[in-house]
Order: sequence, then C-alpha cells, then structure tokens
Amino acid sequence: MMSEYKNILVAVDGSDNAQKGFEEAVKLARNNNSQLHITWIINDAELTYSAYAFSKLFNAEKDYVEKEMLKKIHDALELGVKKCESFIEVGNPKKMIVDYAKVNNIDLIVMGATGKGAIERTLVGSTTTYVVNHASCNVMVVR
Repeated sequence: MMSEYKNILVAVDGSDNAQKGFEEAVKLARNNNSQLHITWIINDAELTYSAYAFSKLFNAEKDYVEKEMLKKIHDALELGVKKCESFIEVGNPKKMIVDYAKVNNIDLIVMGATGKGAIERTLVGSTTTYVVNHASCNVMVVR
C-alpha cells in the first residue's frame, strides 16, 4: 500500500455504506493533501427494471443526485479537502468506476462494502466485488 495518495476516488450512491466511504475518503484526502474525485454513477439497470416511466424516474434521480453531489463537494471542502472534482454519469457503475480510475490516474478507490444496487447485485454480482477484482489501483472497502 502506498504511504501517500495523490488522487483518491470515492464512489457514492446514497447508501449508508457509501456515506461511510465518503467520510473515510475525505479524511484520507485531507491528510494526504490529495485531490478527491467523487463519482456517482446512476445505475441504468436499476432504472430499466422499474415499473415507472424511464424518463420520469431518470429525471427525478438525476435531480436528486445533482443536489446530493453539491452537498458532498461542499462538505469535503468544509472538512479541509483542498481539491475536489465530481463526476456524475448514467451507466454500469462497476465498469465506469474502474474505467474512471484508469483514465484519471487514481491511486486509491474508496467505496462502501455494499450499496443501493439490490437488483443488479442479485443478477450479476456486487459493484464492490467487481471493482476490487478489476481496478488497477488499491481499493479500500469501508463498512
């Protein structure tokens, strides 16, 4: 494990475990004077299995995520993180987290042990498991 991280990615999704991961990532970023990348991938699989109209559900989720992301950025800066960047996208969270980490030279990915994705987890496995097995950098799983 590296003694100092310069680019830390935290994956959030609104779950309690993701919040714990966010809090840990903020501490690490502050202590290492790192850039914090906060990513929230809106899971398209969760949206498509819904009984509601896709566009209605998507717009509501997007509005919620954008507001929550602004709060996260504010909180991180208030807690002493010097550099913070956000990324919101729609797609497959497990693949997009790994891809984002590669493209942005992430040293450490921080994420909760479990998230909101109950439907996808039962169909194809957890996002955290995938990231741990496919990321090209260290991954910290927070409970």
